[in-house]
Amino acid sequence: MIRLFAAVAIPPAIAEGLVRRQTGLDGARWRPPESLHITLRFFGEVREDIADDLDGELSRTTGPTMELQLERAGSFGEGAEVHAIWAGVADNPALRQLAARCEQAARRAGLKPERRNFRPHVTLAYLRRADPTAVARWIQANNLLQSPPFHVDRFGLYSSRLSPQGSHYALEREYALG
Repeated sequence: MIRLFAAVAIPPAIAEGLVRRQTGLDGARWRPPESLHITLRFFGEVREDIADDLDGELSRTTGPTMELQLERAGSFGEGAEVHAIWAGVADNPALRQLAARCEQAARRAGLKPERRNFRPHVTLAYLRRADPTAVARWIQANNLLQSPPFHVDRFGLYSSRLSPQGSHYALEREYALG
């Protein structure tokens, strides 16, 4: 079994700007720059043969290149249940279409449909027992976040390995757009 997801990597120059914001929140497990990405579809634990089928389906996934821009900050969870903070992604029809095509590829490979709606974001930190007031202050201080536009001409299939220090990601395959 291998834990997989499809994602767009955040370019180093954009990641640098995000890393500068990763401060001022006790208990946050900040994501390193090389782990910053926009998840298109989380596939979860899949057998190796299904992973091969998924790779084949994703390799046939097409879409235009696109310009993306990060904007605003927010969190997942509420009150004492807040568990992550993120940078949002400006609405982009080509990105939504690419995510839908990754969903179609997953279904053709035999995976169950994703139940959650696509909410493009970049997870900046995972939180454990964070003070909700401190999280709200951090979001307010970073809510005007806006990156320069960046060009996307590929997406990847990543594996995720869990450890006590957090998830570690490895690019398994890359697929060109355009």
